[in-house]
Amino acid sequence: MVDVLGGRRLVTYDGTWVEAEAALQNKVVALYFAAGRCAPSRDFTPLLCDFYAELADQARPSAPFEVVFVSADGSAQEMLDSMRELHGAWLALPFHDPYRHELRTRYHIMAIPRLVIVKQSGDVITDKGRKQIRERGLVCFQNWVEAADIFQNFSG
Repeated sequence: MVDVLGGRRLVTYDGTWVEAEAALQNKVVALYFAAGRCAPSRDFTPLLCDFYAELADQARPSAPFEVVFVSADGSAQEMLDSMRELHGAWLALPFHDPYRHELRTRYHIMAIPRLVIVKQSGDVITDKGRKQIRERGLVCFQNWVEAADIFQNFSG
């Protein structure tokens, strides 16, 4: 994902800025295309929060996983509100970054919510992350790690 988001700054729900390279290095990255006003997004987001929290809490060392929210909200304020209300401690592409639109095109996002799991190169591991989490829970993560070809000592 460093290849795709390299040189970009991401933001957290509390407004902290982080460099994408540092935050995403050697991690499986889930690009979460969603909006707070979207009922299916509001339905899936708590499940993704639980998935993220379980990986963070149960894995030692911490699981090599990061969610990057790519907002489809109508305004920067809507994006921040939904991040504060619904999200875990994820990262997000800033609302005013035009790269949000390029990512939607690159990953063929026609409807939301959509969870696209990608390698460091930006190549897709699966564009069915939402379905896999719903159906298989944490079990799907080990498959993503293996497909990502990242250095890791993770065993879930």
